[in-house]
Amino acid sequence: MTTTTPLAGDIADAAVSNPADERAAKRSRVLDILDQTGHDSLLLTTNTAMTWYLGGSRLHISLAGDPVAALLVDREGDHLITFNNEADRLLREEVPADVVVHPVPWYGSLIDVARRIVPAEPLPEAAVRRELRAARQSLLPVEVAEYERLNREVARAMTDVLTASRPHTRERDVAAELASRVIALGAEPLVLLCNGKARSSFRHPLPTSSPLGRRAMAVVCARRRGMVANVTRWVRFDGSTEAELDAEARIAAVESDIFAATVPGARLNGIFDTIRRSYDAHGFGPDQWRLHHQGGPAGYAGRDPRVTEETDDAVVLNQAFTWNPSGPGVKIEDTVLVTSSGVQVLSVDERWPTVEVNGRLRPATLEI
Repeated sequence: MTTTTPLAGDIADAAVSNPADERAAKRSRVLDILDQTGHDSLLLTTNTAMTWYLGGSRLHISLAGDPVAALLVDREGDHLITFNNEADRLLREEVPADVVVHPVPWYGSLIDVARRIVPAEPLPEAAVRRELRAARQSLLPVEVAEYERLNREVARAMTDVLTASRPHTRERDVAAELASRVIALGAEPLVLLCNGKARSSFRHPLPTSSPLGRRAMAVVCARRRGMVANVTRWVRFDGSTEAELDAEARIAAVESDIFAATVPGARLNGIFDTIRRSYDAHGFGPDQWRLHHQGGPAGYAGRDPRVTEETDDAVVLNQAFTWNPSGPGVKIEDTVLVTSSGVQVLSVDERWPTVEVNGRLRPATLEI
């Protein structure tokens, strides 16, 4: 099994180990963007950007809705513009103490108020989307510690729930139990998927009342402190067939090829090319990649972004990834971190059965 040094040992700025240092480091990165673009202020409007910049502040009500705030970053400080029915809660419970909160009538415009705070039109987030993505790529030690903890806890929840499942257990019951455990962890279940044997052909199976049958998959994407852990696991109840074991081994081999290509300096579109070639090399055919997205950088979004042949960002140290190669009836997915010793899996539960793939332990199907 591949061994690695402690995660924090790969972080250049070892002093960034608490929320205050994290905040200063991120503000410095955004001020660098202002310097590069010649602007004096930047208006952040997405959950991904704001939760990263504010160290995990929850600026949503509905998980499916827009943020209830906008954040204006200028050279003097940070201004959170939010609706009057949200301001007191955000001020008391969510945002750092040095952020100035500006209440807006619930029927008012966050953007209009933000524009009145500074003399010149602020730079819109969309204009520097790529620069902001680069700014949040390399996780700080405090982020790594929290992210590893979240991923381990989600992996343990998955073990607990699937170990207790049986062929007659409904897909919705699995999802409900996973949701309960994720919420108990102080996290938010952004995605919950489950398919029993009868629905194993679906790549994104929203749970139904169908029983699991002899084989099932569960997927959790859980967010805490702004960061998203992504985990997929399989369970089987009456033994495995040779075809199933063969497909599982081949999809793990595809993932191993992807991990080997995910090194500092590699371009994401180059890794994408590796993915396409790997499917064919391991017997899935040249077009398997077309049937489902392949994943990509992770952290403050489920994928930041999904990788395609057009994505030419470079991999950096301490960057999180979730690759999710899949084929007919098979899929493998964990959240990992790029370290100086190679890819390190974060979503680990030692109780889950594993198989060694090119020197790295990977999750096998749980046999019950």
